[in-house]
Amino acid sequence: MIHALVACLLALSFAAAQTPQATDSRTRDLHVSVVDAGGRPVPGLTAEDFVVKEDGTQREVLKVGPSTAPMTISILVDDSQAAQPAIQQIRNGLPDFITALPDTAEVALATFGERPTPLVEYTTSKEVVKRGVNKIFSRQGSGAYMQDAVVDASKGMQKRNVARPIIVVLTVEEGVEFSNIRHDAALKELQKSGAVLHILAIGQPNPSQEDEMRSRQIFIAEGTRQTGGRRDQLLSEMAIPEKLKQLAEELKNATPYQVTYARPERLIPAEMVEVSVKRPGLRVQPAKRAAGR
Repeated sequence: MIHALVACLLALSFAAAQTPQATDSRTRDLHVSVVDAGGRPVPGLTAEDFVVKEDGTQREVLKVGPSTAPMTISILVDDSQAAQPAIQQIRNGLPDFITALPDTAEVALATFGERPTPLVEYTTSKEVVKRGVNKIFSRQGSGAYMQDAVVDASKGMQKRNVARPIIVVLTVEEGVEFSNIRHDAALKELQKSGAVLHILAIGQPNPSQEDEMRSRQIFIAEGTRQTGGRRDQLLSEMAIPEKLKQLAEELKNATPYQVTYARPERLIPAEMVEVSVKRPGLRVQPAKRAAGR
């Protein structure tokens, strides 16, 4: 009897060794939005429309459907001395921007003059965030720490492991940048978070060739391009409320997709995933992120 049992177990082990295992690959879900050149949402896309690449290697898109994941939005405001002429218009525009957001959105508010300073932690209460807006004043004698603030927000989103992270920055071109981090390191943290970066730059483009300012300009250009976010140049602070209104409409009316793709097991994990669509003129948000997100 014992010999028969051993023989049976050996036979089962041999059969299992000959059977292909279903652990050669796994799937991953991405939450993205797609807009056209005018920032209008693009509905009705299917798996045939999307292209997903890991470290440049195309993966099979298995299915695409609507995403119900809420947005998590970090609003970062320049309150350095250079921002003083723009502060009133920022305070005028932000309440309407917050009101227009979906009710399910979690929103946080921080400033970055002198140093990154949280004003409101993540909440779904729009009234709480609006009260935080009333606390925004320019800091005399201070410079901006924009890149540091984006990195802080990115790291916070990584810890929260949110599905649809968004960072909105209002920064003033005039003045100085004092961030301790360089653009390449800041971009890596942004990619790790998987956040879409939207920048509203107020004033004429800063021509400074100082290292900190050059690093900031590179970060703005690459951060918005890589994530598919907006980069708006506002030549006058009077344009702030209208641009915030446009961005709020884009966020509110966005058509979020959940993109599921096959991700094979690898000895060396992928570092970067890129999402695009085959139709020309469309923008995916976020378009690029760390593969772990």
